[in-house]
Amino acid sequence: MVQHSSIPVFKLYGEQRDWPTPELLHCESIHQRSSLYEWHIRVHQHVELVQLLYLHKGEAWIEIEGETRVVKEASIQVVPSLCVHGFRFSPGTQGYVLSLALPLLSRFENQFGRQLAVLNQPHCVSVKGSRAHIRTLFSTLLEEYQQNNDARELMLHAMLSALLVWINRQCQYVTPAEGRTERRRAVMQQFARLIESHYREHLQMSEYAHAVGLSVTHLNYLCREFHNCSALNVLHQRLMLEAKRSLQYTSISITQLSDYLGFSDATYFSRFFRRYAGLPPKLFRQKMNDIKHI
Repeated sequence: MVQHSSIPVFKLYGEQRDWPTPELLHCESIHQRSSLYEWHIRVHQHVELVQLLYLHKGEAWIEIEGETRVVKEASIQVVPSLCVHGFRFSPGTQGYVLSLALPLLSRFENQFGRQLAVLNQPHCVSVKGSRAHIRTLFSTLLEEYQQNNDARELMLHAMLSALLVWINRQCQYVTPAEGRTERRRAVMQQFARLIESHYREHLQMSEYAHAVGLSVTHLNYLCREFHNCSALNVLHQRLMLEAKRSLQYTSISITQLSDYLGFSDATYFSRFFRRYAGLPPKLFRQKMNDIKHI
């Protein structure tokens, strides 16, 4: 069995870069990325996003947690966070890949009023009679994602809401998978949701561990297995994600951002930011602004 520590961990396939847009989602055609890799996306995992792969036309060999299935009909494959997966497509395959960051999904779960359990386990959903509707949703999502139209984020979230409602309705009676790997992944998903709800409160790691029913030592063990870092570092990565997005996409002051993220003072926040980013927040914002105007 392949050990998690040997499996590449990516934000997007083959990339370590931050999210390219402020919406915390990424949309592209299967051809756009897979053709670069000879139609073969090798086994890897994502720790902070869920992916929806829509196969419209062609064939796909989908490997999930060591098991491979061949998909020939129009289908949506749900790939949960922390799920080891890989794809091989027949040349010329048509479809889309939608990547959704966990902070964005948390917002949608708040709107739904409950956890979107349908995104917590891998399964393949045949679109059947909804093929035209689903293709229109994905193609319009991609078109909107690539443009900079007025109310772009509102439109993206509206289409994403429609897609998530459709998938949830198809999978209301899916039985949760059992097994040691699934249980460990479920704990990590619970930990991620707790971080999403409390990352600005600077809780002790022992409080997170108690909430998921583990010791701090065991929680750290699982984080190193799935994230390749400690539990505290997972929390710090979430703080850094919010800090970078706020510096890049808003005009909030450093002091205001420090307060918003729960730091005791701006000096401490600046030291924290520099330790992870390699430069102080003011220079990071300046660098991002310079890139925008290139």
